[in-house]
Amino acid sequence: MKVLFSVFTGVAVLFLATFSHADVLETIDTSRVSVRGEIGHRIDVTIDNNLLALDADGDFLKPFQEKKAQGGYIGLGKLIDALVRSAAYSKDPRVLERKRHVVREIIATQDADGYIGQFVPDKRMWALWDIHEMAYLIYGLTMDYQFFEEKPSLEAARKAADYLITHWKAEPTPNPGGGSITVYMAVTGLEPALLALYESTGDQKYVDFCVVERNLAAWNGPIVLGRWGPIQGHAYAYMTRCLAQTRLYRIQPDPKLLETTHKMIDFLLEHDGLVITGTCGQHECWHNTQEGAATLGETCATAYLIRLLDSMLRLEGDAKYGDMIERAIYNALFAAQSPDGRQIRYYAPFEGPRVYFDGDTWCCPSNYRRIIAELPRMIYYRQNGGITVLLYTESEAQIDLEDDLSVTVKQETEYPSGGKVVLSIEPSRDAAFDLRFRVPGWCDSARVSVNGEAVDTPLVAGSFGKIRRIWKKGDRVELDLPMTLRLIKGTQSQAGRVAIMYGPRVFTLNPERNPELGDTNPRILTIDPATLQGPFPDDSLRPGGRSCTIKAWLTTSWYPMTPHNWTLKLTEFPDPGGKATYFHVPNPALPDYVDDELLRKR
Repeated sequence: MKVLFSVFTGVAVLFLATFSHADVLETIDTSRVSVRGEIGHRIDVTIDNNLLALDADGDFLKPFQEKKAQGGYIGLGKLIDALVRSAAYSKDPRVLERKRHVVREIIATQDADGYIGQFVPDKRMWALWDIHEMAYLIYGLTMDYQFFEEKPSLEAARKAADYLITHWKAEPTPNPGGGSITVYMAVTGLEPALLALYESTGDQKYVDFCVVERNLAAWNGPIVLGRWGPIQGHAYAYMTRCLAQTRLYRIQPDPKLLETTHKMIDFLLEHDGLVITGTCGQHECWHNTQEGAATLGETCATAYLIRLLDSMLRLEGDAKYGDMIERAIYNALFAAQSPDGRQIRYYAPFEGPRVYFDGDTWCCPSNYRRIIAELPRMIYYRQNGGITVLLYTESEAQIDLEDDLSVTVKQETEYPSGGKVVLSIEPSRDAAFDLRFRVPGWCDSARVSVNGEAVDTPLVAGSFGKIRRIWKKGDRVELDLPMTLRLIKGTQSQAGRVAIMYGPRVFTLNPERNPELGDTNPRILTIDPATLQGPFPDDSLRPGGRSCTIKAWLTTSWYPMTPHNWTLKLTEFPDPGGKATYFHVPNPALPDYVDDELLRKR
């Protein structure tokens, strides 16, 4: 049986479902984690300047109260999920009150038959996005029960789910959206919502619907490239189904349920599906050309990639998932938000201008809020009676390992600006357990010491290091992950070009920070690798940020005999004005260039 502690009621909430598969890594209750550093900053500005600043009543609730819509999408269920998780983490009474208000108001709109949505009666269920909207409302309300034991939320979620199942089964050939897109895209989020509802109720009909009506167990969708036809290659919808399969795997383990996800990850890492910033998808759909302009990296896809990787990490314990999560968070995800937290993008291209979305509703802004609210539980995990550290950021967590053993772990670090990490270990009593920590794939010279003494333990890039000892109050683990600037080889459309990285961070060229370029197109710049310098402290984007410099020629110049035309300043990829990430080099075959450590050599 699975138990979750409610942070506000002090009540142990019992998940009625009995799970057949135990995760290798267990998450920590987010109410017992405090995050600072850049990840903590992003969480804070999202709460203060976005969740609490948006118009929940006018933009989100009003359409559901009026029920006049013929079509369209709001994303209210995603907002509820973000509010629930943010309230559980922050314990901020403002967030808690907003959550209560939004939940109370949406439940008040539910019809007697269970329908909870914004559509007029003759458009319900089968008009595009109604099921999608209902699915996330079911999920958000279920999370309100799981985190806060709000029984009215669970009851409303059940009524909505029963309405949906009843009407689906009554239709001879269910076809939401009328065939304009694939069914699994039209009902994105449905299976995870119903499986979450099963976890809270133990009602088998929710699993049966996913398996029988939605064919979830047998689904093994192909990777379809490009946006055409019924949009079979929609990355966000595809990964949502993969996530549902990992959830079903925990209920009824079958290795086949993980085949689609493994195939997808192979596509990302072996067939150019993953781009340098850690995201995937062009115009919302799978692509492998490595083009980086315009509609690259839908924020929904970035959020679901991180979420799916976390699910696989917990199932399999492979550090490669952590490396991918880190790359996506520090680059594509944070680039999807303005530095003050208020605006969110639909796409975060690495070439050309980036554009903020003009509202707070719809899927990308709401999925961004959700994944940001989930980050506190991706830093520390329990594993075999010990502790695993996945992400490095200023933070603190209280972790219960046994009934009489609680451990406080505190991180002190400038990461990702530097690779020094100090972990203070404070057990409630002297105790032996394993402390595991991720050695990033980009770091091949990691060192670790305890209380000033070097520890002789294997530290292999792209794996977890482990220290087992009797831990005592005041123990300090010092982890050194040396960072150097490195030039990453481009592939496909970026062949013959390189990107510049430092640790997990990608650098970008913001023309506004390089006014001497004028209107020169960054695509016709040739950089001189020998002149790369830095990184340097740069607080213009964030406290503790970094920048670097490199000299460049106009590509039409007779380099290397002619003097350099410019000295370029490059900043971290989340720089809102970043417009170029890969650069032409005089000799693409130089041994100084390295392969992206995330990608598997073919």
